[in-house]
Amino acid sequence: MAEGWVGDGAVTKLRLHAFLPFSRANGPGVRAVIWVQGCSLGCPGCFNPETHPFTGGELVSVGDLFERIAALKKAVEGITISGGEPFQQRRPLLALLWRVRQETTLSVVLFTGYTWDEVQRMPDADALLACIDVLIAGRYDQTRRLARDLRGSANKTVHFLTNRYTMEDLQAVPYAEVIITAEGNVVMSGIEVVRW
Repeated sequence: MAEGWVGDGAVTKLRLHAFLPFSRANGPGVRAVIWVQGCSLGCPGCFNPETHPFTGGELVSVGDLFERIAALKKAVEGITISGGEPFQQRRPLLALLWRVRQETTLSVVLFTGYTWDEVQRMPDADALLACIDVLIAGRYDQTRRLARDLRGSANKTVHFLTNRYTMEDLQAVPYAEVIITAEGNVVMSGIEVVRW
């Protein structure tokens, strides 16, 4: 999928699938979690197939999303970005991550289905990677299911791009969580969530 698929606002708007303000199962500490909408990789057995279509979700400006995140900065340690495929919205993603890095002390954990080598060949790779603390890379392989250390399958690689976290920090993350929102919705999240 070509970069900028969200239209004229490609640099300033992200298509989101969901935003969870508080989670303990998507990275170290309490984190805000952003699931983007849209992924063309199509990994068999993906836990989030509803995030694959490039329609639906919520089209939000980078500024508005940053304000949601900034409003939480005293209550969360960082943000986690998953999908869908975040790097299929590279330009708005970079705009968001740059603001997070420049204007807050929040950490960034990002999940991608692209391999480390594929990420390094992307336009703006250096700028993107400079805004990320931990990158978990590689397509989900259901034949190599792992569900620990924030890796869904054993082929996924973990890249510590700063010294903020270690593998021990990832190993301490709960495998799953169930959250009941103020509206009464049930949200199941984490690397070892089982669908009923």
